[in-house]
Amino acid sequence: MTSSTATNPLIEDLRWRGLLNQTTDENGIAELLNSGPQTIYIGFDPTATSLHVGGMMQLMMLRRFQRAGHNPIALVGGATGMIGDPSGKSEERNLLSADQLQKNVEGVAAQMRHFLDFEGDHAAKLLNNFDWMKDYSYLEFLRDVGKNFPVGAMMGKESVRSRLESEAGLSYTEFSYMLLQAYDFVNLAKTHDCRIQAGGSDQWGNITAGIDLGRRMLGKQLFGITAPLLTTSDGRKMGKTESGAVWLDPERTSPYAFYQYWVNVADDDVMRCLAYLTEIERSEYEELEETTKNDPGRRTAQKRLAQWLTELVHGESGLQSAKRATEILFGGELGDTTDDQLREIFADVPSCDVPRSALEGEGLWIVEALQTAKLCNSGGDARRSLSEGSVYVNNNRVEDVQKRLTEDDLDGRTVFVLRRGKRKYALLKIQG
Repeated sequence: MTSSTATNPLIEDLRWRGLLNQTTDENGIAELLNSGPQTIYIGFDPTATSLHVGGMMQLMMLRRFQRAGHNPIALVGGATGMIGDPSGKSEERNLLSADQLQKNVEGVAAQMRHFLDFEGDHAAKLLNNFDWMKDYSYLEFLRDVGKNFPVGAMMGKESVRSRLESEAGLSYTEFSYMLLQAYDFVNLAKTHDCRIQAGGSDQWGNITAGIDLGRRMLGKQLFGITAPLLTTSDGRKMGKTESGAVWLDPERTSPYAFYQYWVNVADDDVMRCLAYLTEIERSEYEELEETTKNDPGRRTAQKRLAQWLTELVHGESGLQSAKRATEILFGGELGDTTDDQLREIFADVPSCDVPRSALEGEGLWIVEALQTAKLCNSGGDARRSLSEGSVYVNNNRVEDVQKRLTEDDLDGRTVFVLRRGKRKYALLKIQG
């Protein structure tokens, strides 16, 4: 009989971090974890070639279980990804081609290796549900799975009911998604003795459907855990910027942009992000919490968050690259920074194009350059700024009013970084 006082160190860690949103039987899960290494799985929809920061919540959940001595399975939905999960969606997803789906699966799989150890005693497994669904005929699936799936139970799930009541409605294809995901749990329980499924809070209906199907088909008691979704304090999903999603793929979101996203997290959100997404100890968490409360301007917690996550996702080299780019933004030496890197670092500052011919002969007069870049309103304004020592070209101070910008000042680049004062930047892009 399940004890009413069962505790487990991992469950307690999840609790203080605020990661226990719902559990089907918390005491039962604690007893199961106490009995020895268990297998847990989380599913990932391969809707793009990269995961975005929302996916880190689930990867970190698997990572926490693995580091506690359990066996994680990251299940990539090659089959379910062809349909699309209706949970939390207001309209049906576009169906992916087999080729695009395979590219997405490969991209997502590569990123998971930054979070999970696929070797050793508790090696993670990366599975694809297409492998057991591709040869499963429709008639066999209806006979084996469909007959054990009460329609009334499906209609009672919030994810299904809300879509049925929406203007877009719910197609039969999406309606079938819950059966496929539920069968994933049954299949993994049968082939890998997987007793626990975790996911975001929007997956509760799918998880409990799998538990019910496991009881009907296998006579096994399965368990479910959900974590909160990664949202801001006002309820918006995190990981979105004006330029789009924040991805884990460095080709889509550079280490610098990734680092900057976390450095700029709001004070109201940073402690929750530290609890949800990092493995810092509770003592350090409480110190950062106190610092943020007493001296928020230092952004100590944000910097710790950015450092921890950037190193995890992009490695030490990615972290150092991001830090160096940040130093440049605050006046550090440009060194061998490329044009593309400069354009990214200063993506939000004004810029203007200047013909290369302007650098020929004596070059472009610094006073004219400041006016062209609209950092100064007039020649007199530019001269005053130069005499005050508040003008910088490529983060090097310029005080000579007669200074001319030439090819020699570019250092192989085609971009001049002009700065007035501490934070007023503009770019001159040389064309031709």
